[in-house]
Amino acid sequence: MAVSPIRGRTAIARATAYNSLPNQTDSTPFITATGTRTRPGVVALSRDLLRTFPYGSKIMIEDLSGRYNSALRGRVFIVEDTMAARKTGSLDIWMSSRSEAMRFGARQIRITAVR
Repeated sequence: MAVSPIRGRTAIARATAYNSLPNQTDSTPFITATGTRTRPGVVALSRDLLRTFPYGSKIMIEDLSGRYNSALRGRVFIVEDTMAARKTGSLDIWMSSRSEAMRFGARQIRITAVR
């Protein structure tokens, strides 16, 4: 998996959260599109955003509403998964439980490449 040389590139996207339930993923709910195991810090991007932030990209996420920034601030996430083909302009953050993912909800975010 190559690391992206796009430091500083940004995009605005819709963010949601997912966890490893078969109805939220494919038939291998704990395995990402790159073959790694799901874990905190893993994100899935829609296929259109993968062109800008390819697998292996390290990113930071800012909640544009400001409500969830305390949980996101200072964290570096890694792009290791992808979303269903029908999704565009979207990011999914892996979370360990369904209730945590539901609390996150959906929000507008800014993605910034850090490496």
